[in-house]
This record gives sequence, C-alpha cells and structure tokens, in this order.
Amino acid sequence: MCFDTDSTPPIFAQAVTTVRSKPVVLNSADGSAFSAFLAQPEQSSGVGIIVLPDMRGLYAFYEQLSVRLAEQGHAAIAIDYFGRTAGTAPRGPDFPFMKHIFQVSRKNIGEDIMAAISYLRQADGTACHSLFALGFCFGGRQAFFASAARFQLNGVIGFYGAPGVYPNGAAGPTQHAAEFSTPILAIFGGADSGIPASDVAAFDEALTNAAVPHEIITYPNAPHSFFDIKYQEHAKACKDAWQGVLDFINSKKSRNEIRF
Repeated sequence: MCFDTDSTPPIFAQAVTTVRSKPVVLNSADGSAFSAFLAQPEQSSGVGIIVLPDMRGLYAFYEQLSVRLAEQGHAAIAIDYFGRTAGTAPRGPDFPFMKHIFQVSRKNIGEDIMAAISYLRQADGTACHSLFALGFCFGGRQAFFASAARFQLNGVIGFYGAPGVYPNGAAGPTQHAAEFSTPILAIFGGADSGIPASDVAAFDEALTNAAVPHEIITYPNAPHSFFDIKYQEHAKACKDAWQGVLDFINSKKSRNEIRF
C-alpha cells in the first residue's frame, strides 16, 4: 500500500535556509510535457534531488518532502509520471492513478528523470553540481534503476522499492544489478508484507556481486510506507531513516567519493 493522499513526511531536522517553491512543467526527450514541483533553497548546498513518487504520481506528500529537503539547502524537484496520459493540469485525490500506472514505461520514466536532471543543472538560482534520486515504493524501485551509469548521479536512495520481479513478470533492480554503478542506499520495513526478506537479501547479494557500493537498512517492525507522520509508533525509525538520507547525501556529494 502506498501513502494515503493525506499523509505527511515526518521531518525532524531544523531548517537551515528559507525556500522558494512552485509547480513547473518539464519536457521529456520525446517531447512529452509532465508536471513537477520545484523547491529551491535561498542558500544552496549545490546538491539537487530528483524526488520519485509512489504509483499515485505527484501529490502533496512529495511536494512537502521537496520543501523539507530544500530547507536543508538541497534543491529538490518531484516529478509526475502521467503527463503522457493525464496531462499536466492539477489533479484531485480521486485521480484514477491505477488506470495510468499501467501505461508508463521504465524507458519513459528514465527520460523524465533525465529531463529533471538537466533542469536542476541549469535552473536559475540552482545550478546543482551533485545530483541524487530519492524514491518511495514504485519510485524507490525507479530510484534503484537510476543507479545506471547513464544518469551520472552521485547516489540513489530508495524507500521500500520492490527489488525483485513484479507479478506481471517485469524484471526488477535485482535482475539488472550488473548495469548499476552509482552508490545505493536502500531502506526497507521488516514488516512489509509486499517485500519479503528473501527479496531484500537477493538484492543485497546481486549488488555485492556487481561491485555496486550500497547500504541496505531494514527496520524490523516497520510496515510498508512507514515514513509517515501518522505512524507515531515508528517515529524512531523515521527519524533514523531521515538522518540516514541526509548523511548519505552529504557523504556522496563530492564526485571524488564513490565508496561508503
């Protein structure tokens, strides 16, 4: 189960800078327009983060998360997946995302990520020189795929992104690990019924065999989508995961540092 539309990211760090934010429309390599949400810090760290939502696409949780990241000095842009089938107009909570998620492709998502990367490198007041992908659920899976060298990212972070084969037979990050090179931080919930521990172990083994720098963190009692302010019983895991994300970004923002 992905986040609810009224979910809120449980952020624990104090803001270090003020933020400007706005919706934007980007253009992919095939000419398709898609929606995104940009949060820019007034005092930039030089880091840019592409935020990859769950299968519902762009909505308030990821806009809020982008602002929280920007408050730490990191420009963030959360992208939508459905520009090709649903356009770029604002959508309500009743948006039939399942109708659209089956029409997206990994190729098109990759092109959209590349468009977001280009935007962050060139946007006025941003000009990021270190770039990361951060995804959740379906977006976590896409973040793992963005470890491929062609994206030229400093690191990728995935929260409970399914690493194995999908029920429809689509191969996952585990099966594509040999194509990866960018450092990976993978975060899972040990009580996630949709991602068994055996899948996480197989992902770990595949990344090790492919010599991909990685760290896998599993919070034993946390469910899928635990990174939500509503899960008060998992506040400790949320706080630790958030700090882990910030530490990972800080340790990988130099292009010369490629190992944990």
